[in-house]
Amino acid sequence: MFDRTRTASLHLFEHVHGESRDRGQAMVDLMQMYEDNGFEVDAKELPDYLPLFLEFVSTRPASEIEDLLGQTAHIYAALSERLKKRASVYAGIFDILQDISKQKPNEKLVDELLSNPEDNPDDLEAIDQIWEEEAITFGGNAGEAACGPDRLRTQMRAAKRKAADLVSTQSHSMQEV
Repeated sequence: MFDRTRTASLHLFEHVHGESRDRGQAMVDLMQMYEDNGFEVDAKELPDYLPLFLEFVSTRPASEIEDLLGQTAHIYAALSERLKKRASVYAGIFDILQDISKQKPNEKLVDELLSNPEDNPDDLEAIDQIWEEEAITFGGNAGEAACGPDRLRTQMRAAKRKAADLVSTQSHSMQEV
């Protein structure tokens, strides 16, 4: 369920930043916070992965735990609501995280997160469309013109012609000697 939909993702910044460039900077900042506090990440996970974040939080004093969980309470509230709609037993985990934070989630932020249409984890075609990446182009498709197969073929033909011209020029020179 968590891996098959963005709306139930366990990556915190997926909910806040989506695929924007801000997500990358937020990850860098979070990783810096981990390092500044002596927390070594030895898993091959993004720093905003909830289990990793909770592991870091568990190393902090109680006052910091409440603050860190409070900063992400709106995400837990939205996840809890979505999971309750799906009758998932995991909804309670997010309620507990909200309780531990002792902070009420920002309702405006929760409503904003819940306004995003929910993904159906059983609709595999829709999942493929959501995760499909667009082809990267540079300067009006200059990448294709400069590096594509047609350009390569043209360069190879030109190289063969130059070699053939060079051979015929050399054979004429040899005949003259």
